[in-house]
Amino acid sequence: MHIALLVFPDFLLLGLGLALRHKMRFSAEFFAGVERLVYYILFPALLIRSVMAQPIEPAAAADIMQATLLLVACGAVLAWLARWLLRPQPLAFASTVQCGFRFNTYIGLALALSLGGQEGLGVMALIVGFSVPVVNLLAVYALARHAGGKLFGALIRNPLLVSTLFGLALNLAGAQLPGPVDTFLNRLGAAGLALGIICVGASLSFQASRGAERLVGWMVAVKLLAMPVAALAIGALPWLGLSPLERQMLLLYAALPTASSAYVLAAGMGGDARLVSLVISVGTTISILTIPLWMQLAG
Repeated sequence: MHIALLVFPDFLLLGLGLALRHKMRFSAEFFAGVERLVYYILFPALLIRSVMAQPIEPAAAADIMQATLLLVACGAVLAWLARWLLRPQPLAFASTVQCGFRFNTYIGLALALSLGGQEGLGVMALIVGFSVPVVNLLAVYALARHAGGKLFGALIRNPLLVSTLFGLALNLAGAQLPGPVDTFLNRLGAAGLALGIICVGASLSFQASRGAERLVGWMVAVKLLAMPVAALAIGALPWLGLSPLERQMLLLYAALPTASSAYVLAAGMGGDARLVSLVISVGTTISILTIPLWMQLAG
């Protein structure tokens, strides 16, 4: 299946959200309620199940975990440079900096299966399981820092971070979800994925870019251009000893657009969610072209 076809359903959901809000006149209050449901219930279920999808063997996975941490650090540093180079509005920066290093898990897992089969999917699940808590921590830190420095309280109350850490702890402990619980979380997660993207579509407003065009461009460039370059360099480090498949999955992970959960987090923590939705929309659109190019380069 062509990569563009794997991304296309997300565009249909974005378009549906846009139509519901602006053509069918669903109210802003309606979508605010849906956002709370996604933020506190549906996305946590999705993250727990995603992190527990594949068993994590710490010793065998040390190299790819080190590579993932290096890559996330590169993305975070490059995204944070915008604060000093572009001097954006503090709220705009705190909201969008996460777009430079967060990633769309489900596009990544779907493409990993198509490109690398079950083995590729296992590698991508390991990368996702390790990086989700790290990128959520960095994203929550930026928004909590802007809100007045109540970082610890924001962290322990953040449902996205708590759920990913909980799922990772269960995975490392060797726990498995009972069949009915797994099915329950799967259905909640599927609903959260769809509703989260619909909420992004409902919030779309290109007016949100006024005065922030350079910030939007910076974050998109970091995520879709700079991070894949960093992944190529990290994958070539001889002391890591990554296999060709692991290097390919690391590059795919780096090339993914920002996840819709970035919008959910910004909305839930009082950030500029409309500006985040713009970065997500622009990045996802451009990634239809950039992901196949990066994968061809990797091949």
